[in-house]
Amino acid sequence: MITAYIRAAMELAEFEKMENGRYFATVPPCQGFWTEGATIEECKAEMPEIFESWLLVGLQHHHKLPVIAGIDLNPQPALNAEAY
Repeated sequence: MITAYIRAAMELAEFEKMENGRYFATVPPCQGFWTEGATIEECKAEMPEIFESWLLVGLQHHHKLPVIAGIDLNPQPALNAEAY
């Protein structure tokens, strides 16, 4: 599920050429995630590893993660067994 989440997030990537000629990439629903590279290809190549680190930090710190392509990695409340 995490691999599918990362792949789906990479499909949402937006790239921008900066004034210094390097490329900057973000995934808009993923606040705080970004990467940069000398070329778009370099930027794309680094994105999955950096995104995985961003994701792991978010999970460790219990950040609310965006639902991407219907994949929700946020902890779900435990079901109350007494309700059944």
